[in-house]
Amino acid sequence: MVEGSDAYLIRPNHQHKFKPTVVKDCIREIVRERLSGVQYDPENVPELTRSLAESVKDKVKNAGFDRYKLVVQVLIGEQRGQGVKMSSRCLWDADTDNYAEDVFMNDSLFCVVAVFGSYYY
Repeated sequence: MVEGSDAYLIRPNHQHKFKPTVVKDCIREIVRERLSGVQYDPENVPELTRSLAESVKDKVKNAGFDRYKLVVQVLIGEQRGQGVKMSSRCLWDADTDNYAEDVFMNDSLFCVVAVFGSYYY
């Protein structure tokens, strides 16, 4: 190991720790910007889902969460007044890892975005 190198840090510095409130703000900003006024179209949903996931991932990476593996999950469906439940299970370190999620709805569609941050060393 090189003198002064932090290559083997097993805990993030406090300012680099995954902060769900910051990540939720990133999600909300992108989703509102991209989906406001959009009508549900099943032909466009796959590309829109991929595009949203990449945009959210890039914005969260730029928020300064160094050494975090990010997993972004996006679900888009047609709004018909139905209820939707989504759950996830993960095995992680409760001291360093966390997640954030947000829901967007308009008259035509709903979108659920979850970002999972897992610290790696």
